[in-house]
Amino acid sequence: MLLSKPKIIRGGVRTESRKQSTAEAPLEPLRAGQRLYVSLAQHIGAPALPAVAPGQDVAKGQCIGTPEAGLSAAVHAPTSGRVVAIDRHPAPHPSGLTVPTVIIEPDGEERWAPQLPDPMTAPAGQLDPTAIATRVAEAGIVGMGGAAFPAAVKLGAGQPVATLILNGGECEPYLTCDDRLMRERAAGIIDGAQLMARALGAERTAIGVEDNKPEAIHALRRATDALGGPDVVPVPSLWPQGSEKHLIYTLTGREVPAGARAADIGVVVHNVGTAYAVHRAARHGRPLISRPITVGGGAVAEPTNFEVPLGLPLQALLEAAGGLREDPARVLAGGPMMGQVAPLEAGVAKGTNGVIALTAAEIREAEGRPCIRCGRCVDACPMGLMPFEIANRAAAGDVDGAAASGLMDCLTCGSCAYVCPSARPLVQLFHHARGQRAEQAAAKERSELQRRMAEQRAERQRREQERKKAAAAARRRQRAQQKAAGGDSESPAQEQPQNEEKETQT
Repeated sequence: MLLSKPKIIRGGVRTESRKQSTAEAPLEPLRAGQRLYVSLAQHIGAPALPAVAPGQDVAKGQCIGTPEAGLSAAVHAPTSGRVVAIDRHPAPHPSGLTVPTVIIEPDGEERWAPQLPDPMTAPAGQLDPTAIATRVAEAGIVGMGGAAFPAAVKLGAGQPVATLILNGGECEPYLTCDDRLMRERAAGIIDGAQLMARALGAERTAIGVEDNKPEAIHALRRATDALGGPDVVPVPSLWPQGSEKHLIYTLTGREVPAGARAADIGVVVHNVGTAYAVHRAARHGRPLISRPITVGGGAVAEPTNFEVPLGLPLQALLEAAGGLREDPARVLAGGPMMGQVAPLEAGVAKGTNGVIALTAAEIREAEGRPCIRCGRCVDACPMGLMPFEIANRAAAGDVDGAAASGLMDCLTCGSCAYVCPSARPLVQLFHHARGQRAEQAAAKERSELQRRMAEQRAERQRREQERKKAAAAARRRQRAQQKAAGGDSESPAQEQPQNEEKETQT
């Protein structure tokens, strides 16, 4: 059930908006440059498998990566051209590791693939729910808010979903691409919401938009009035209002238990950009090959918003925004609260919502000092954790202790670091501890796998010995029977014990 009045989340921080420079910049479509670096790992789960080969011509929208079994998503060519290589390449990912990538040299013709699916023209309420989810999977749509979770998996949750919530919060400073999408393409977002609600069988749908976006709220409400769509609910402008758990709490008053999923309490949350991608896939047969992105920060000459083909290098985005007015102190893929430092040669991924080049004056480079136990991080934590305690354990290498203190429940939203008067690198410590925990889990899994393989090998050897013994016994019985019957197999029977002995020793 939706509340008549949104609740205020616990903790959080009120960040400086810094959206002024791009809030009035319309989404400008960008064409593919000289090369596109299309990652096959743009989603949570296993990377897609290459469906093309170097030297092959591809058309716009053609599938170039098929999803691996389980949690994965398809990948499509953002434009027409030729595949010049399939190799590992940097990606806008916190790991900093290279990922398998299809490198395309565009031909400039923008030729669409002829085999794209037909548009679904019937009203959402008359469409088959499974057909909608299938279309979303075929289009390779993932969570556009940054999580990159395959959207089709959420639509086929396999459990009752009463409420669909669209996230239009966009509470990261600097980012305005979702704001522009809601202003400029509200009807498509509302249609996508109706399609997803149909696929889920949801009874209620709401769109939560931070109250510092009055134009977006107006545009969505106008489209809702025309299409009979969901409720559009202004929510308080407070970081991290846009996180899934906090948006659910704000709109429904319900809390997602630790370790549980939103679907476990009958709620599914999607980003407004995801809803628009679903609309394009269903109504126009178009796969996910581009996305809105904000290019901003004090070091950018002309901050703006773009509609960008996937795989376009981040460097090309900065150049399209007029280049840099000064050397940036830091370039982030995403906003300053949860974004990650990314290499400029990395290609735009489905979850990339911003490229922010910050000047030295825009970041806090103070050296971290010891914790003074002021408790501000505890007050700011929206998850009710004690960040200083988790950080202390992580810094001491006590990963299990950090986990017991709530490491895995942390959103890494950065609210604690934002208010810390000692400038402690709290989020970095959390990421490091999580990395260590992942390594430990991987090592444990490898050890367990080796143990199972050794046991299976021993079992195979035991069965083989038993088989040979049984075969030798059968031959002895056969020879005894032939001898008792007076047969002439005396000579072979005399030679056989040596062979039996060899087999037994094998």
